[in-house]
Amino acid sequence: MAFNTLTSRAVLFYDEWLKEADPRTEDWLLMASPFPQTIIIAAYIYFVTSLGPRLMENRKPFDLKRPMIIYNFSIVAFSLYMIYEFLMSGWANGYTYGCDLVDYSSSPQALRMAWTCWLYYFSKFIEMLDTIFFVLRKKNSQVSFLHVFHHSIMPFTWWFGVRFAAGGLGTFHALLNCIVHVIMYSYYALSALGPAYQKYLWWKKYMTTIQLVQFVLVTTHIGQFFFMKDCPYQFPVFLYVIGSYGLIFLILFLHFYYHAYTKGKRLPKVLQNGNYLKKSE
Repeated sequence: MAFNTLTSRAVLFYDEWLKEADPRTEDWLLMASPFPQTIIIAAYIYFVTSLGPRLMENRKPFDLKRPMIIYNFSIVAFSLYMIYEFLMSGWANGYTYGCDLVDYSSSPQALRMAWTCWLYYFSKFIEMLDTIFFVLRKKNSQVSFLHVFHHSIMPFTWWFGVRFAAGGLGTFHALLNCIVHVIMYSYYALSALGPAYQKYLWWKKYMTTIQLVQFVLVTTHIGQFFFMKDCPYQFPVFLYVIGSYGLIFLILFLHFYYHAYTKGKRLPKVLQNGNYLKKSE
């Protein structure tokens, strides 16, 4: 009896909660409910942390050089496209980089922004291949907690972003992330091409600085909201999530930068070989 009552209340709360969602995105792939994506994310975690390593235990690592080259260049192309769409749907076409609200209208520009947000959300599932490649190549030491956490939490939280607040100032970090991904995945693609292309990778040493700048900009941009006297952003909770995420990774990268470049210490294992860099936002 008590269980049925609790279940009924949970269902009622869920239905009431979804009434606040954006009706424009309701029928898009994976958007009707958070449960399908939760199953995908759970399957991803299970495979990369348990099933995958066990299946590969007595097998030779797969040679995935060609698929990884194609994959990395594809991410670069997709990121470039999303940059263009984010810019044209707001960040270079009307947004002020201040109190930019979500436009819930059905105008072409508002729908374009919402669709770009969905593309960014979907790209997070594609990027799960980062970890799957590690497992299939038996690079299990690179499948760190932070790596898996990042690849799991990003699509999960972005479902709520697309479903409730597809646009506005909460999307600035996605634009920055796409820009950083163009740089990072270009590096990984060129690196995978072999020694002949190493001469084009002189900018490797700036990768950490680029990531650091990204988190400074994200934290600064979101942080201004808390000092605005009047900014009626529709779902402030998302700004708290973005701000917390940006601040946490900013602290982690500052700690890393200090020990790696100021004190000259060897990087923690999770940060070596660009592993942590590639997997952060």
